[in-house]
Amino acid sequence: MRSRHYGPDLTPPWKRPKPAPEVPADPGLVVEEAGTGFCGAVIRCEKTAQGPTVTLEDRFGAHRVFPMEPRGFLLEGQVVTLVGPRPDTRGMAAPARTASGSLAVPGARARVARAGRIYVEGRHDAELVEKVWGDDLRVESVVVEYLEGVDDLPAVVRDFGPSARARLGVLVDHLVPGSKESRIAAEINDPHVLVVGHPFIDIWAAVKPSAVGIARWPDVPRGQDWKTGVCRALGWPENTGAAWRRVLGAVRDFRDLDPGLLGPVEHLIDHVTVGGPAGPGA
Repeated sequence: MRSRHYGPDLTPPWKRPKPAPEVPADPGLVVEEAGTGFCGAVIRCEKTAQGPTVTLEDRFGAHRVFPMEPRGFLLEGQVVTLVGPRPDTRGMAAPARTASGSLAVPGARARVARAGRIYVEGRHDAELVEKVWGDDLRVESVVVEYLEGVDDLPAVVRDFGPSARARLGVLVDHLVPGSKESRIAAEINDPHVLVVGHPFIDIWAAVKPSAVGIARWPDVPRGQDWKTGVCRALGWPENTGAAWRRVLGAVRDFRDLDPGLLGPVEHLIDHVTVGGPAGPGA
């Protein structure tokens, strides 16, 4: 009786994992590395003595280099194998990005604003959000308005009349346990309203000191106007309007902001863009 020849892999064919689809690692492709969960856009591929590698950049600007191993990445939840970029994309510049780190949408047309809104406390908050997230907000047709404080927030929410198609997001300064702001936020109990905050006493402090060219934001004694105290401590003219223009002008993109602000703003954008559709092209 003639014996059969078996290869080194004795796993029955029907139990072997199916080969993962091969996906070209074109610049700008967003994937997740399966082992670490690191998610980012492809910025380059290289050949090394150990084999080909791919460099990913996450939304915070961090770079990680990974070997292009079979079944090593996830694309929209599906296991894939990255291969070299397509020939016509080699040498292409990475896609343009907005100041928030999102992929830019060239030629996007203005659309009718959503019924939902994002409220922030003051004009400086609105200007900083516009500078970093403005392109994203226009693509999503989200309007940001400022309140001049949150003391009357419960009444503001009632007047707005939030619903599943008109969600409301509110960004609050100094939302820390025991603060006045946290007590006001606790009064809001509506599934269509999201109140989030950052820990900074003022939106200025959400800008990284290094971006402004200072070692740190100074401590200002209680009872003293914080902005004026900052100008005084830093030796700036006590003109808070001019000082704010200096601070805002130092912000180039999201990398100049503290993560304590990035997460809350992204959360608000996600919240208000769920449900009601954006308006049609204008």
